[in-house]
Amino acid sequence: MASAPPTRPTRAEAEAAVETLIRWAGDDPQREGLRGTPGRVVRAYEEFFAGYAGDAHAELARTFEDIRGYDDMVLVRDIAFTAHCEHHMVPIIGRAHVAYWPAAHVVGISKLARVVDIFARRLISQETMTWQIAGALDTALRPRGSAVFVEAAHQCMTTRGVAKAEAVTVTSAFTGAFKTDAEVRGRFMASLQGGRL
Repeated sequence: MASAPPTRPTRAEAEAAVETLIRWAGDDPQREGLRGTPGRVVRAYEEFFAGYAGDAHAELARTFEDIRGYDDMVLVRDIAFTAHCEHHMVPIIGRAHVAYWPAAHVVGISKLARVVDIFARRLISQETMTWQIAGALDTALRPRGSAVFVEAAHQCMTTRGVAKAEAVTVTSAFTGAFKTDAEVRGRFMASLQGGRL
């Protein structure tokens, strides 16, 4: 039996938690520069984690069947995102490249960027985010295949710990034709090499 989701704290409880962290860090939450910071942090977290309120399948629900014989991949490159590492709660800043090969219908291209944001605006790992984007495309669109390629810098690695500022993590997920057909996958990867407009 699945457990019930945890009870969401109130805004006042969230602000009190931030105040506790400020005191734990060694500062005074009542000093001038920090007055109001708990409220600002909670408002920022509402933006950072807005993906919990999003539904990728709902975003992909409106499709168009009139594709006039189009029979190739649809690719949106360089979708900038900021996620937050589920292990340290610090930013993961990167770009996602998302493609699918329509079977019978297409979706508005802005929806692909929205789907990236829905999964990125959560506490997540890059690996999980990559697979969730591909899975949402497969489930909602039933394409001939999907491909997701993500490149990102993890501040848990670039600004702390081993502190390797230039390190970039790359993850990918391929389904359908992108997984089984090396030529299709190769064309997708080659398409990522072009410069930005």
